[in-house]
Amino acid sequence: MLSSFQIRGIRKFWVSAALPAVAVLLSVFIGPELSFAADYPHAEITNGKITAKLYLPDAREGYYRSTRFDWSGAIYSLEYEGHSFLGPWYDSIDPKVINFAFQGSQIVNGSCGALEGPAYEFQTPLDWNSAKPGGEFIKIGVGVLRKTDGAYNRFFPYEILDTGKWTVKTHRDRIEFQQVLSDPALGYAYVYRKVVRLVRGKPEMVIESSLKNTGRREIKSDVYAHNFTTIDHQPPGPDYTVNVPFQIQPGGERNSQLAEARGHEIVFKKVLNGEDQAIVFMRGFNDSSEDNQITIMNRKVGAGVRIHGDRPLLREFLWSIRTVLAVEAYVAIDIPPGGDFTWKNTYDYYTFQPSNNKP
Repeated sequence: MLSSFQIRGIRKFWVSAALPAVAVLLSVFIGPELSFAADYPHAEITNGKITAKLYLPDAREGYYRSTRFDWSGAIYSLEYEGHSFLGPWYDSIDPKVINFAFQGSQIVNGSCGALEGPAYEFQTPLDWNSAKPGGEFIKIGVGVLRKTDGAYNRFFPYEILDTGKWTVKTHRDRIEFQQVLSDPALGYAYVYRKVVRLVRGKPEMVIESSLKNTGRREIKSDVYAHNFTTIDHQPPGPDYTVNVPFQIQPGGERNSQLAEARGHEIVFKKVLNGEDQAIVFMRGFNDSSEDNQITIMNRKVGAGVRIHGDRPLLREFLWSIRTVLAVEAYVAIDIPPGGDFTWKNTYDYYTFQPSNNKP
């Protein structure tokens, strides 16, 4: 595996015939400093307090053209008061890798997972169970894809048949995205809109989304923001605290020697390193949107973010390795023909005096 710094001239390539199911352009070998951000369609927004940089959806030239995450709202950098909250958490990309892999000192991402920030995923695809191998199914925010043999695998880059029509409008403090997709043969059609907006005069970002069902079949899925968080690139450990409004039920930890739930908090027992991977399933929330709140803060650097969703939780869990911490809050989507569904996530960024105590 060549590092991004060894192959600065390489940007993109066609997947070889050895992977016929992946007949799409994939971006690879992007290093941790995203030195080549200017090579891809991108935009910067600011409200004078927060500055955020986003990749833009583009079927020909876009940075992300794989099939796990929604192509819109790909925020690869966000800064406030001299602190960085979002950024790359992997060293390189290899399309042969499924999910991600620890390779020596490197974290190598597969093409499907190679995004930063609050990357959205509509996890349950449309019509996968009905389609035969070689047939079509739909991943919202991506497009119409080709089904393969075996079970659905969100980490596998499927062949993209139709990305629909993307339109993007950029403004100083916001970006508006829209994807219109229709597959008459499957009976599915939708208009998906997303606005990433920085609130005037506040250290606050709002992501507002809507999905309009314009087809003849019900749209039933679930959506979450991956919330890849990298506060000043500090490794997850005891300096971090993750807090939610509800009492977290015990027993949801994997690798409990790394992190565990204590009341309303998830506490790291050590600094993650090597191939450490902490997972905590967060149970105990109610059916009110008031429980769809997350606070992530780092006492060492004195910075944090509060995330509030306006829909009740379907499920929620924490995933973390040595370079990134992510709390994934899922909400259910069930839209009849002619109906629409809206949801919003608000991100409040804040700073405080670094210490060993909570702010």
